[in-house]
Order: sequence, then C-alpha cells, then structure tokens
Amino acid sequence: MPTASTETVERQAAEAGRKPGRRTDRVIAASMLSPGIYEMVIRDPYVAATVRPAQFVNLYPSDATMALPRPFGVAKVEGDDVTLIYQIVGAGTREFAKLQAGGTVDVLGPLGKPFDTGKTANYVLVGGGLGVPPLLYAAQTLSKRDDGTLVTSVFGYRDVRFADELVAPFADTTHSIINAEGNVVDLLNDIEDELDGADQKPIILSCGPTPMMKAVAAWASKRNIEAQFSLEARMGCGYGACVACVVDTPQGRLKVCKDGPVFTTEQLGWEA
Repeated sequence: MPTASTETVERQAAEAGRKPGRRTDRVIAASMLSPGIYEMVIRDPYVAATVRPAQFVNLYPSDATMALPRPFGVAKVEGDDVTLIYQIVGAGTREFAKLQAGGTVDVLGPLGKPFDTGKTANYVLVGGGLGVPPLLYAAQTLSKRDDGTLVTSVFGYRDVRFADELVAPFADTTHSIINAEGNVVDLLNDIEDELDGADQKPIILSCGPTPMMKAVAAWASKRNIEAQFSLEARMGCGYGACVACVVDTPQGRLKVCKDGPVFTTEQLGWEA
C-alpha cells in the first residue's frame, strides 16, 4: 500500500537535501505495443526532470513474495510523465502488464550512469530487442540540441518493428532490420558510406543482448569509432549494495547498476 504521495516524498527528500527514495507513482496509461511487449506511462516529476539517457528506474511488484524490484530503461519523457517499454519475461513483468491507467506502482530512481553525450556528433543508436527503449529517450534528448548533433537509429528486431514510429520524430535517419533479414551489424555495413558522408563524426550508443553489443564493439573498433554500451543484467537492489550484477572487466569486477549500466569499449575490453 502507498505510504505517502509522490509530492510528499519529493518535498521530504528536498528538505533533507537528498534524492527521493522509493515512492508510489500513478499509472497514466498502459497498452500492448506488440505481442509480449508493453508500454506503461507513470507520472513522476522527479524522474521526468532528472533522468538522463540510459539511466533506469526500479519498479516494485506489489506481490510481497517478489521482494526485488525490476529495472526499466526510460523510453520517453513528456512533462511529468515517463514512458517505460518492457517485455514480459517473468512473474514481475507479468504483474506490471496487468496495471491499467489509474493504478499505482512503487518506483525508485533514476539510477545508474547515463550515456556521455557531451560531444557534437552523429550519434548512431544501435539497439536490439528490448535494448531499444533507452535509445528512444537518447534520441528524444539529442534531438533537442541545436549544435549540429545528428541522430541515426539502427534497430534490430526479432520480427515486429515496434519502435520505428516511436523514434522517427527524434531521429534524422531511421534504419531497422528483423531477424529474417539479418542483424544490426549487417545493417551497419549497409549504411557505412552514409555514416562516412555525414556532417558529424559518428559515436555509437548501444543497448541490447551482449553478443550483439560485442559484435557492434568489434565493428566500431575496427573503424576507430567511439562506442558506449548500456549493459543489461539481473539487478537486485539497483544501487550497488547486493552485488548481484557484477561484470568482469579489465579493471576487475564492476557493478552494472552502480558503475554502469553504461561502459565504453575500452572499459569492457571489447576492442577488436
């Protein structure tokens, strides 16, 4: 059951000089984008005002037998409303898929380190499967810049191109491919001349299955293209306390939730 309103939690956190903790948000909208893939909009002024691309929020199931939260990348922000896109992969996400407008869900965040988007560049957003949603928010954020920054989306889907229309308003160029047609590296090969001819040097931001991102890292490394990767992992707490999401790197074992989820090619040792 909710213990306090979002406004109360935010006010108390601000008075204490810290970020808001776990709080209860209202569900504004919920729908199915394609079979098994859902969109949920929650109202959270703090997340909306502070989240950066690739940061995530933790959602808590109401079922007390599922104590651990589930991490969700933010896909879009409009006013105080935050859009999350997710796939049903277990009991927790199956419970969230039952939520409807007017319901509530407990939230913590935003958490994690975001993409570094400080340079003027052609940001090539390479996503696969449910790695696409955080890149949608990256596209939305980057599209607001007036410094010559470009956005190129390169999305790979299993079979349904569920996000092409969502990214199109924020991308200068949109490309996608489904499994029957190939993979995102095939697509990168197809558009390589286009990337070389763009006004800005490419920087790859990627999120998706690890084998896909390793292949993208090798492709980028061979061409001396800077790349950042948002790792997906099973997270327990979301802020580095439970050590459930460590990843082996040349620098030792790092926590995806706290040290990432964004890492560079060099940090991960994924150079070709």
